[in-house]
Amino acid sequence: MGAILGLKGKTYRNTGTYETPVWTEMKNIKDLSLKMEKGEADATTRGNNGWEAVISSLKKGSLEWAMVYDTDDTDFTALHTAWFADTPIEFAVMDGDIATSGSQGLRASMEVFGFGREEQLTEAMEVPITAKPTYSEHPPAWYTVS
Repeated sequence: MGAILGLKGKTYRNTGTYETPVWTEMKNIKDLSLKMEKGEADATTRGNNGWEAVISSLKKGSLEWAMVYDTDDTDFTALHTAWFADTPIEFAVMDGDIATSGSQGLRASMEVFGFGREEQLTEAMEVPITAKPTYSEHPPAWYTVS
């Protein structure tokens, strides 16, 4: 596959169920970051010849992006409502169209933890969003379209 422009990435919100997803592409997204990290657990022993040894523990992730402040946008409204109601939203953050074989990305139920507003004098109002995986029957998974 080669290099992919960030412009080609797509983020979806599931308006259906996990078993029968209805993926709605969220188009009101500017720059997006998918962050995935692992925690560390110390596994150092005297037998490591003076070297610290670590093993991975819990994984954690987050999505961070900005969207134009637009109260007529259904995704804006869904995120705003989810933030106030503490309800999860299932996202798929893909490297291409979710209907195209070979596209891949993270699929996870997330809670919206950050929902603010930025008012720069010479720019459109923006909403910085942060979403993180939340308690769910279905844990986050790397999803590849077959």
